[in-house]
Amino acid sequence: MSFKIRWSVLAALITAIGSAGLAAEPIDTAQFEKLHALIKPPESEAFWTTLPWLTSLWEARQQAAAEGKPILLWEMDGHPLGCT
Repeated sequence: MSFKIRWSVLAALITAIGSAGLAAEPIDTAQFEKLHALIKPPESEAFWTTLPWLTSLWEARQQAAAEGKPILLWEMDGHPLGCT
């Protein structure tokens, strides 16, 4: 399943849940597992999760200098999920 289709399904699911309000009934385990499998990206699209990311800029600078490699700095302001 393509990336665009997966995100379309996820967006539709979120919209359906949001329009149902807070009184929505929880989904059963089988339905959850089916939806989770549908929207979860395959390993081929999640290669970045296998990289040995460092959370300390100082450690990254030391390692990059020792190996003669550049640093990729992934920085953002605010909450990681884009919420405030």
